[in-house]
Amino acid sequence: MADKVLVTGVSGFIAKHAALQLLQKGYEVRGTVRSLSKAFQVKKTLEDAGADVSRLSFVAADLTSDEGWDEAAEGCGGVMHVASPFPVSQPRDRDALTPAARDGALRVLKAAEKAGRIVMTSSMAAMVYHPNRPPVVRIGEDDWTDLEWRALSPYIVSKTAAEKAAWDAAVIGGFKHRLTVVNPSLVLGPPLDDDIGASLDLIKFFMTGAYPAIPPVSFPIVDVRDAAALHVAALETPEAGGRRLIASADTLSLKGVADILREAFPDRAKKIPSKTLPSWLVRALALFDRNLASVVPDLGVAPQAETDYVTALTDVRFRPAKEAVIEAGAALERLNVI
Repeated sequence: MADKVLVTGVSGFIAKHAALQLLQKGYEVRGTVRSLSKAFQVKKTLEDAGADVSRLSFVAADLTSDEGWDEAAEGCGGVMHVASPFPVSQPRDRDALTPAARDGALRVLKAAEKAGRIVMTSSMAAMVYHPNRPPVVRIGEDDWTDLEWRALSPYIVSKTAAEKAAWDAAVIGGFKHRLTVVNPSLVLGPPLDDDIGASLDLIKFFMTGAYPAIPPVSFPIVDVRDAAALHVAALETPEAGGRRLIASADTLSLKGVADILREAFPDRAKKIPSKTLPSWLVRALALFDRNLASVVPDLGVAPQAETDYVTALTDVRFRPAKEAVIEAGAALERLNVI
């Protein structure tokens, strides 16, 4: 067991849950933040959630700088690299996010070489995208996104490039057997505070009437608590070394997500979109809207995550996607985000 664990980007959606679960299991946690001004809120959030924050510390470190990473990893028996850039809107340049994601991962891995276990957060986005996919496609550990496909969004490019670079570094550095990558699908579920993750903007926008209609796309979904639990399990499972672990439950269309929210929150039913845009219109509008262009590769495809090997390797069991959707909405109301 790694007594002290470094969690990068500890103020993030998944990272806060991972830190909470680590503290609840008796670990010491050292969290990185870009600015120590964020530390107070993270500490308060975790304390309010029931964690013993006497075993929580912080260090300032930024993925775009070499400074602070050796200090951050010093004395840690395990490292969870969860931090990664996630844009509020899609940049024009498809490679705009890649340097920070790729170089940041390499900085963390270099500092973590002396640690025991290393767990890195990637994404199913690094697995599912290639041209000419069938309407239903099953995604497993050995699948990779095709970086040559020009339709990929900057976020997808960055996650894929960063994970590939991490595996290359692990092979060259001789620590592949100590590296595990967790590939979450669309992460929903309850945030621990009102600093919500970017993926929860989907639920927020649905429930506040920001979207008049929905593109016909589908995504596998995972509850944030289960994604965090898989990070902890990966840290504690030597057999997970050298593996890519998909964190995902079942797949829902965006219309299915909206229908679940409408049933669960009838007072907001009129605001939640019920109309689906035809694919041809999405493609046309995408010529003028980069955010809409980012979902064009998903039109007409329903990826299904293969996770039997994950549940065989670990004790993590994934909540149904419907539960993650409802709990996300309930939390946004409870925290007065909407």
